[in-house]
Amino acid sequence: MEVEPEVSAITHLYAGVPVADLDASIDWYTRLFGREADFRAGDEILWEITASATLFIEPATDRAGTGRITLSVTGLDALLEALAVRRIDHEAIETYSNGVRHVKIPDPDGNAIAFAEAPDAA
Repeated sequence: MEVEPEVSAITHLYAGVPVADLDASIDWYTRLFGREADFRAGDEILWEITASATLFIEPATDRAGTGRITLSVTGLDALLEALAVRRIDHEAIETYSNGVRHVKIPDPDGNAIAFAEAPDAA
């Protein structure tokens, strides 16, 4: 089998979430991440969540509530406790057959924001 030469590589993920009310969403995501946004680019509000991943929200009333983002985390229980202090509610934690613990934290528009923790990351 012939291997194609590498001509490019993915170096960063930018994930966007459409929202209806930008101000309300800025407040919610600021509480979710526990800090102000890192920067603004036009109407997009961006949080650098790791060295190679950025989440942004953007006003798009017609698509609000259709976003779906899952972030892999360690220390899920401590994270959920911290979110409760910041008035961020979550749904029930699910444990999959492979041991992954998964929890949905819908934003004000109903976008499916979730956290997942591998069984060896607890």
